[in-house]
Amino acid sequence: MAVPARTCGASRPGPARTARPWPGCGPQPGPGTRRPASGPPRPLWLLLPPLLLLPLLAAPGASAYSFPQQHTMQHWARRLEQEVDGVMRIFGGVQQLREIYKDNRNLFEVQENEPQKLVEKVAGDIESLLDRKVQALKRLADAAENFQKAHRWQDNIKEEDIVYYDAKADAELDDPESEDMERGSKASTLRLDFIEDPNFKNKVNYSYAAVQIPTDIYKGSTVILNELNWTEALENVFMENRRQDPTLLWQVFGSATGVTRYYPATPWRAPKKIDLYDVRRRPWYIQGASSPKDMVIIVDVSGSVSGLTLKLMKTSVCEMLDTLSDDDYVNVASFNEKAQPVSCFTHLVQANVRNKKVFKEAVQGMVAKGTTGYKAGFEYAFDQLQNSNITRANCNKMIMMFTDGGEDRVQDVFEKYNWPNRTVRVFTFSVGQHNYDVTPLQWMACANKGYYFEIPSIGAIRINTQEYLDVLGRPMVLAGKEAKQVQWTNVYEDALGLGLVVTGTLPVFNLTQDGPGEKKNQLILGVMGIDVALNDIKRLTPNYTLGANGYVFAIDLNGYVLLHPNLKPQTTNFREPVTLDFLDAELEDENKEEIRRSMIDGNKGHKQIRTLVKSLDERYIDEVTRNYTWVPIRSTNYSLGLVLPPYSTFYLQANLSDQILQVKLPISKLKDFEFLLPSSFESEGHVFIAPREYCKDLNASDNNTEFLKNFIELMEKVTPDSKQCNNFLLHNLILDTGITQQLVERVWRDQDLNTYSLLAVFAATDGGITRVFPNKAAEDWTENPEPFNASFYRRSLDNHGYVFKPPHQDALLRPLELENDTVGILVSTAVELSLGRRTLRPAVVGVKLDLEAWAEKFKVLASNRTHQDQPQKCGPSSHCEMDCEVNNEDLLCVLIDDGGFLVLSNQNHQWDQVGRFFSEVDANLMLALYNNSFYTRKESYDYQAACAPQPPGNLGAAPRGVFVPTVADLLNLAWWTSAAAWSLFQQLLYGLIYHSWFQADPAEAEGSPETRESSCVMKQTQYYFGSVNASYNAIIDCGNCSRLFHAQRLTNTNLLFVVAEKPLCSQCEAGRLLQKETHSDGPEQCELVQRPRYRRGPHICFDYNATEDTSDCGRGASFPPSLGVLVSLQLLLLLGLPPRPQPQVLVHVSRRL
Repeated sequence: MAVPARTCGASRPGPARTARPWPGCGPQPGPGTRRPASGPPRPLWLLLPPLLLLPLLAAPGASAYSFPQQHTMQHWARRLEQEVDGVMRIFGGVQQLREIYKDNRNLFEVQENEPQKLVEKVAGDIESLLDRKVQALKRLADAAENFQKAHRWQDNIKEEDIVYYDAKADAELDDPESEDMERGSKASTLRLDFIEDPNFKNKVNYSYAAVQIPTDIYKGSTVILNELNWTEALENVFMENRRQDPTLLWQVFGSATGVTRYYPATPWRAPKKIDLYDVRRRPWYIQGASSPKDMVIIVDVSGSVSGLTLKLMKTSVCEMLDTLSDDDYVNVASFNEKAQPVSCFTHLVQANVRNKKVFKEAVQGMVAKGTTGYKAGFEYAFDQLQNSNITRANCNKMIMMFTDGGEDRVQDVFEKYNWPNRTVRVFTFSVGQHNYDVTPLQWMACANKGYYFEIPSIGAIRINTQEYLDVLGRPMVLAGKEAKQVQWTNVYEDALGLGLVVTGTLPVFNLTQDGPGEKKNQLILGVMGIDVALNDIKRLTPNYTLGANGYVFAIDLNGYVLLHPNLKPQTTNFREPVTLDFLDAELEDENKEEIRRSMIDGNKGHKQIRTLVKSLDERYIDEVTRNYTWVPIRSTNYSLGLVLPPYSTFYLQANLSDQILQVKLPISKLKDFEFLLPSSFESEGHVFIAPREYCKDLNASDNNTEFLKNFIELMEKVTPDSKQCNNFLLHNLILDTGITQQLVERVWRDQDLNTYSLLAVFAATDGGITRVFPNKAAEDWTENPEPFNASFYRRSLDNHGYVFKPPHQDALLRPLELENDTVGILVSTAVELSLGRRTLRPAVVGVKLDLEAWAEKFKVLASNRTHQDQPQKCGPSSHCEMDCEVNNEDLLCVLIDDGGFLVLSNQNHQWDQVGRFFSEVDANLMLALYNNSFYTRKESYDYQAACAPQPPGNLGAAPRGVFVPTVADLLNLAWWTSAAAWSLFQQLLYGLIYHSWFQADPAEAEGSPETRESSCVMKQTQYYFGSVNASYNAIIDCGNCSRLFHAQRLTNTNLLFVVAEKPLCSQCEAGRLLQKETHSDGPEQCELVQRPRYRRGPHICFDYNATEDTSDCGRGASFPPSLGVLVSLQLLLLLGLPPRPQPQVLVHVSRRL
């Protein structure tokens, strides 16, 4: 029976209504709704006689209607709540499953997760694992120092005297243009056989170590040959280490000369382009070779710096930045008459990936003009280093100056800022070919404990922008045993295919002396490293006893995660570590900032917090309660945390001892195992089993049917107490198989799903069982067979009541094809089990609704009739309220879930849009719901995304960055004898090796052949229910296009019921909320550095030693070009006959051992 209109709204004809504003219809909060306390009602749909169904769906003729009143819509909401609750009570089987668990109480025990004990045990296990690697590291480092000390330097050593396995030999033999093929290598390179080893994910040879030498280092140089000679003895130590600890992975010695010797031997993973790998630029080597750094880079951009020289400087700065790690701080400035930062950073900032990217982009914008003013540059740099009001490394302090030359020594600046203590080292770089006097640059470096380098051409950039690490290593070497401390790195991608690893590093020192009574050698020989795969550390953490939403994580002193379920980089760059901050791995809030700080400080702690979490599919946000517990991992820089929801304090452990004692036969003979067999699926429903590691010999498969087949075959062979199987996982799986089968027997089998328009019913358990009934419904089941990785399962545990999950739809994909496929909507709820005072949630049950049938039911339930009435008819003179069935041409009625996605609609044309973000369906209405606080928006950034590579922006014939002379230059004899001509020749000469250095992408050049995507930042936006819980009327004020709407949360569900007038015109289509993930540059870095996140550097610092000999501070090596040679070379270039490159020794003389 229709209720007369008494509130906002006006009578108007349905089809012919005109658009006009609704005065006096502002927001009117209504009372909240309460669920009836009675038992489960019969669904209203079933009370309608079948013969009445057809007439009920018919629409009457046009009549006068008003917008429904608030109490009417609340009545509709209660009917919807009762309908959902009734179906779930009858088919979900929550109560029945509770009884089944209690009836089988003798088959399981309830165990408790004690967070403090758990986290301390795992931390202890990780400490023991890493300690075994530390012992191996120390044996290697000690042996290396002794081998080198006993080695006798050979000036006349030849390539044929050295026998070793060259890891790149196979690739070079296949490449007719390789250096060795051209030169005819004389070295005795071993040819080895390899066997596949799953631990290394590679083919290896355990009888030998392999050697990798960077492309830009000549293998036949005396320095390299002597290095290969003495490091050969390390192979026996490698093998002995493996004998003592068979779990060891890569053992690596990275030499300061660039040679890498690693064990076991495996062929080098050669990239498609130039192999730019140099161990001295790897994160683990940089961390092990020196203490943290505060670095200021100043670049001369005076007018004399032009063309190729400026480009060499830009490239040199970028290469210099790549030698810095997250423990370092840096700023970059340019100077002429005055100095200024090249970027928005006005002080030292952490040398993390994103900050270095800002610098690299800013450096490309430097322009040469004005006159050289060393004083301005150095004063700016010293001021930066003296700023104590910012976070910095507070260890090694240095200034790196790049210039083409100058006369001023700026002694007064050094006297004012740096003398007599000389706490800041100065490194000077003479860039380009020129005839300037380099003595002032040498003096600056030598007078300030630094070093002078020359970068005449491209080929000298990489070697000379990393050699400064030798100087920084001097105090470490002189400190001796005090500096022999193992450090553990950030997470990074292993170059040989292990995946994500951390590396323990230990510096190796030169213990030789030039003669009796001479000073101790200051050279660092290199860094020893041993890898630990993250997967090996994960195996020490509890997997399935913490429940679907419990997990273990670990962070380092920078706050970067070592372990975390959200650490999933889509692509990795070998040149950079994987740096995901804990506050980016989770949704940041003040409580987590406090927890992170406490962990970095090495404290223990426990805290229960209310926080936001993203769903597994990243479409939803839930507000949840979590318990955080954390402890430090001793002898490391790491801290370990445990996160548990309150409902995961307890868990079930199957106790099948009675059955096992009775059946000393294969597991397949156990009771309940028969319900895993496909032959039972037709009567008992289809069973998906979680693809877990139940037994060591179980063959994994992405196809669940095949995995189940492999599982059954193995169970025919092993006994229930087999040592090769994980009894906890195996027994819980068998237990849950029987538990869910009893649910079929007691509830599902005798019900007619079609009567309630259900496509399926299902149950999923912590034990790894997902049972779907009937069997044919499994054909359309798309949820993850691992319940812990299924979004519906995890969200149901975190939310009370019924969780609706519409099918996922992307706005760019075509709509759902309802004619060909039956589309279902999942409705699930957790089963809460109380056993004594212990409460847990071991399972989730639910139903799958038939979309079309329930859309029709939705219209009937939101109508103004009783269960046996005909559709309301309103005569010409009567006054009636609109409803969602009769007036669907004028009234929009929808159910939207808590993420803002459409679940049901009374508009038939919107059925194929179910699952889409509602703003894509009705942007005007979704914006109004957001503005009226029904929804709250949460924005965050995904720093682990992968994006397709951008096409090159310059496709000209000449390589970008190469200086091209003008016609006037070519006609000018002076140009032919100038530095520009000489540099151009060297650019082309080295270009034969380096392949257009200035335009090559280092990640692409050094990456694996499969690299097709690059890492990028994606901005994510999710919506979740806001603070409004009551029934609410409002108006979307838009002049003649205004619309009334009513919104109300449905109790005990994640649904919002919305009734609104359909839009009459489109003038209000101004704002559209976006939910789709979009490409982003991330938060503004210039703002972020003003409020840096808390971190701590390593607790030790070696930046000073009173006995350091600073006399070795670099020497000039430039030479004036010959006019005759230059003219000949240029003629060759003009004739298109580039000269053949000769091998170069790019290793410093000071590296002689």
